[in-house]
Amino acid sequence: MSRLFGRRKSEPDATEVIDLDAVAPPTRSRSQGWRRVFAGNRVIWVMATVAIIALVAGLGLGQLIVSPGQAAADADAPAGGLITVPIENRQLANDVTMRGDATYADSVEVSIETGELAGAPIVTGQVPEVAAIFDTASIALEVTGRPVIVLPGDLPVYRTLRVGVSGPDVLQFKQGLNAAGIDAGALDSDVFDAQTASAVTALYAKVGYPAPTGGTDVATAVSGAEAGVTSAQASVDSAAGALTTVQGPASNVDVVEQGNLVRSAQRALALARTEGTPNAIADAEESVTLAVARQAQALAPRDASAEKAAVTAAKAELTRANETLSDARDGALAYLPSGEVLYLPGLPRRVDEISVKRGSSITGPVMRVSGATLVISGSATASDAALLTVGAPAILAMPDGDQPATISSVLPTEPASGEAASGRFTVLFAPDSLTDEQIQAVQGSNVRVRIPVSSTEGDVLAVPLAALTAGPGGESRVEFAPGGSADTVLVEVTTGLAAEGFVEITAVDGSLGVGDLVVVGR
Repeated sequence: MSRLFGRRKSEPDATEVIDLDAVAPPTRSRSQGWRRVFAGNRVIWVMATVAIIALVAGLGLGQLIVSPGQAAADADAPAGGLITVPIENRQLANDVTMRGDATYADSVEVSIETGELAGAPIVTGQVPEVAAIFDTASIALEVTGRPVIVLPGDLPVYRTLRVGVSGPDVLQFKQGLNAAGIDAGALDSDVFDAQTASAVTALYAKVGYPAPTGGTDVATAVSGAEAGVTSAQASVDSAAGALTTVQGPASNVDVVEQGNLVRSAQRALALARTEGTPNAIADAEESVTLAVARQAQALAPRDASAEKAAVTAAKAELTRANETLSDARDGALAYLPSGEVLYLPGLPRRVDEISVKRGSSITGPVMRVSGATLVISGSATASDAALLTVGAPAILAMPDGDQPATISSVLPTEPASGEAASGRFTVLFAPDSLTDEQIQAVQGSNVRVRIPVSSTEGDVLAVPLAALTAGPGGESRVEFAPGGSADTVLVEVTTGLAAEGFVEITAVDGSLGVGDLVVVGR
């Protein structure tokens, strides 16, 4: 028997033994027990109730809701019908589209001939800015105080041009002067003559520099040559005078004197014959013969061979003096030093890069230039290239909108060394007009180019290609559905340009118009 020791209420400090078997437990009803269970686990019961309700609701809704896929699967197939589209009024066009690189073409390094300079080739001025444009008679650079003048041409400089030289470089120089608006003489002559030298002076005046000449040494040579000509001319005059004197007739004094001597001898002979002895007559006759002989000798022309030789020698000396003077004067004329001209093909040209600055010495290429005009270079297949022609319009997709351009070249692409031909073509486009801002934005980028190769003249009746069918004779037809009805009519048509998935049509009987429905499928 178990016992429990506890305190009495009335006597808190005393203890007593209570017999638990003698204590009857209190009587409790069944309903009170369930209330205690529910009250102690209320949250659990609420959650269980909600779960049961949700389960029942889900099962009920599952019987009522059907998925779209299941609904489509359970649905009956629709009845067959026509797929129609209206005839449109639109402009059709076929285009060739490609990508193109925007660049300045023909980039080349520029070198200047400095071999004839006495000192170091120092850049002293006229250094261009990047993006500067070189044209005929522009100044590319100033070296040791002298200009380097730009002229059109592709033959490199290899010598100084002076009066008297000839060759293809002279011909190129003359043509360059002509491009600068300066008359250099006959353009089919390859001789540098006095007129060419005069044109050199005009060229340097145009660019604002003194023309190169021989300096004081040449002036001294000209003065000496002029003095030589004067002396040689005096010698010719003296020799010619002597020859004239020798070749001239006898003087009147000689004629009278010799005549007097002859007549005196004749009078003495007449007197001797009258009064003289035979010996006196003979002496008088001999005197007459001698006087006549002396007269003939005195009045006869003299030998002028010595004087003629003197005249010939004097004239030869004068010729040499004149040649010396001509050479000296030619040497004093303007000339073109090899280091003062720069030939560039395809002017104008744009400066892309500068390798020197003012005060630096030239040791290699001084700059890089390219074509001054922006070009768009694209690549096309042979089939596309066959549709393109030089001068045809094109459209460039620029950052700020479409811009017009023109095809400037269509040429086979050159293969790299050792490679086979690709069969592709390089197509160059020239933009019609671009602002500096547009050029700056597009340079070095890749742009889309569209080239219209065929188009209709304005709007035409057009249908999708799927609307066309072929008749038994190969004729083209469309199936016309009046008002979209199932009763259709086959209408024969003539076709035109096909582009963009559409084809131009014209009803043979003229019965079709914009908005009429044609069948494209069932």
